[in-house]
Order: sequence, then C-alpha cells, then structure tokens
Amino acid sequence: MSNIYESAEATLGFISSPCLTKVELRVACRGISDRDALSKPDPCVVLKMQSHGQWFEVDRTEVIRSSSGPVFSKIFLVDYYFEEVQRLRLELHDISSGNNGLRDADFLGAMECTLGQIVSQRKLTKALLKQGNTTGKSSITVTAEELSGNDDYVELSFSARKLDDKDFFSKSDPFLEIFRINDDGTESLVHRTETVMNNLSPVWKSFKVSLNTLCSGDHERALKVAIDFTASNGDPRNSCSLHYIHPYQPNEYLKALVAVGEICQDYDSDKMFPAFGFGALIPPDFKVSHDFAVNFDEDNPECAGIQGVVEAYQNCLPKIQLYGPTNIAPIIQKVASSASEEMHTKEAMEYFILLILTDGVITDMADTREAIVHASHLPMSVIIVGVGNADFTDMQILDGDDGILRSPKGEPVLRDIVQFVPFKDFKHASPAALAKSVLAEVPNQVVDYYNAKGIKPKCISDYETTRTFSP
Repeated sequence: MSNIYESAEATLGFISSPCLTKVELRVACRGISDRDALSKPDPCVVLKMQSHGQWFEVDRTEVIRSSSGPVFSKIFLVDYYFEEVQRLRLELHDISSGNNGLRDADFLGAMECTLGQIVSQRKLTKALLKQGNTTGKSSITVTAEELSGNDDYVELSFSARKLDDKDFFSKSDPFLEIFRINDDGTESLVHRTETVMNNLSPVWKSFKVSLNTLCSGDHERALKVAIDFTASNGDPRNSCSLHYIHPYQPNEYLKALVAVGEICQDYDSDKMFPAFGFGALIPPDFKVSHDFAVNFDEDNPECAGIQGVVEAYQNCLPKIQLYGPTNIAPIIQKVASSASEEMHTKEAMEYFILLILTDGVITDMADTREAIVHASHLPMSVIIVGVGNADFTDMQILDGDDGILRSPKGEPVLRDIVQFVPFKDFKHASPAALAKSVLAEVPNQVVDYYNAKGIKPKCISDYETTRTFSP
C-alpha cells in the first residue's frame, strides 16, 4: 500500500503549492449491519479522491474481522490544499475471509465530502449511503489532524511478561493497542500490533511510527497502552486456529472425533448421535451457551452417523463466536439427565458415552467434580480429549487413575467413569492408537455398572421371545 498514494497523486496531477499541508485521517464506523443473523462483517474502508469527474483509489484500511463497530489503526496521510476543493469518497466493504480484494467484497455503504469539511470540523460523522442513496443505521467518523513540520520517526518495541490469563480457554492471544491522549482528553488509536497466539509473555514485532502520529511532535504528550485478549481457539477462519477447517487436512478436533466416534458408532443401533457445543456465543441473540445443539436444533440435536456430526460441526463454526468460559458441567448434567431416565426403565438397555473435546483447562472444576460423582451412579462414561498445547495437568484430577475423585463435599465416585487423554501425545500416531487409549476402560466401566445393578446381559433367545411377528 505504500506506493498507492504516490501513484494516485501522480494520476491526480497534484503540484507543489505554498498552501500545502500534510493531514492525517483516522476512520471509525458504527452500526454496521451483520451479513445475516449468523455472522458479522469483516469491514475495510477504501479512500478515494476525485479528479476530472473520476474516482481514484488512494489507500485503504486493514480488514478487521467480525466487527460491526471497527476502529481502524490504518492512518490515511493526504496532502491538503486550502485553495482547492478536494472531494473524498470513503467506501465501506465487507471483505470475504481469505480474500483482501474488492472483487468479491460486499459493498456496505459510502460517504462523500470534501477534505476541507473534515479539516475545518476536525471530526466529521455522516451516515453511510447504500446503493440507491438509502441510509441505514451505520455511520462513519473521520478525524483530521494537520501535521507539524517534524518528519522524525521513532522505532518502538514492546513485550510483556506473565500477563493475566483473561481468556477462559487456555492461554490468551494478546495484542497491543497504543493510544495518544489528545488535547481535549479524547484518545486516538496510533498503532495496533499483531496478535501473538497462546502466549502470556508475548514479544511483538518492532514498528516505526512518526512523531507527528505518535504525539503530534510533543515529546511530553501522554500515551496509553492497552492489551486485549481473544479466545484461545482463535478465529476459525484463521489457519492458526485449532478450529480452522483446512480443505485437505482435518484439524485436531476432527481427528479426535473421527478416531473415537468410528469405534463407538459400531455399538449404536440407530447410528444417531446428539452433538453439543459449549463456550460460544450462538445466534440469533449471540448469548453464551454451554450446552447448545451443534445443528442448532434443540428439539432434535441428533446427527446421522459420525459423518453427520462432522458436517454439523463444520457448518456450525462460521455461525458462532468462540467465547468462554470452559464450563463442562452443564453438558455432563445434560447427558446425565438422559442416562437417569434410562436407569429407571426396567431393562436399562442404553449406556451413554460422552466424548468431550476441549482445548483448555476447565473453569468450573468444582461443579464438574460434582457432576461426575452424580454421573458415576448412572449408565454413562465420560471421555475427555485435550486438544492443543495447553497445560492439562489439572485435568488429570478428573481421571480416577491416580486416586478416588471426590465432590467438593467429599462424596467419592461410585465407580471410575472418566478417561482423559491429551491429543498431543497421539499427534503423530495412528487414529487407532488414540481410539484404543481413550476407549480402553469403557468395556470394564459398562460391565461394572450392570454388575452393580444386578442386570445380566440378554441372550439372543431373550430377544426372540419378546418379538411379535405378523401372520
């Protein structure tokens, strides 16, 4: 982008002028409409200037993912000629994932004004006009600042150590924002760093910024530094995310799901599997849920086969916003409720296996221990697979191999029903090795339950005597 303005300037035919002033323009938008009820836009603003009746692109901002109120860190540097009418057009586009071009982008609105209007008012807010010059709720704000003659630059490097883990999943994904305190007490975003994934002691890349931009040439001007945190799973559209859907390579969630699910499905008569998610903001109101149906059908959360679960998972990801905290007690309680109903039937023919895939240490340990102790009386087992590189030491508490798990009140489990395995231990092994490890204890858990209840396995003749045949 560094040469776009120079080429546009040559095209527009600008010449030196005694009234020339360098001006910085900062852009923010509010009230941008969502693409639909299930996803937010990925906005980008394009700055155009008019010459001889035609619009020429001068520069554009970065793309901010999933935001309806973006504050762009990109600063437009333009030449301001007091004696000329310089017409500007700022266009807002929704850039599709993986493509920063405008060819496949959705036009969200535009605002036209003169550079003089912005400079004279310092801050100009106008409604964005859509196709047909119709207005909606979205608006754009442009702030102008004339620069002094100081052309000096400063190179800055930032790092942090032992940040608080604000993310509810595992380690946070911090990025840094630097704000300049203006004369009127307001703040202006100066720079936004890259995001450092899964790191509480990040070292951000060094960057250069002009003294004009940083502090208006005033070395005593106050700055504010802020650190923000995002969900540790990352944006599913980003290749760094544990949920990233690669066109040719399954992510760790899918590998674990298929490895375990393909074994379990052979013991399920109808091959229908309820699939639930937790720790996400879900449509349409985007409130956090810890037990939502992955197919968004709360009345019928079942998926046809493991392939159906995979497809529901892949369809679900673009429609939700990863959030937190990592509470698994609600999902254990949901399955336990079904298992409890089965326990009270005369035959108790169904045994439930709950597979939980998570990338972080759980945040409701006390409630989870209570739920597991209760579930140990029911026909169910719980398999937990830890995905990613988080420290899962605390998760071993739930696996009764090293001692008897107890509820916060001291009540012990009736039997060991939990098996925890970190996926990274099997990252380079075959799917069969993972399945063997996580399912190794299940047969004994099933037998232990039915022995404790005095329920004997049925023979084939038992089934035949209960059948009714048509004449």
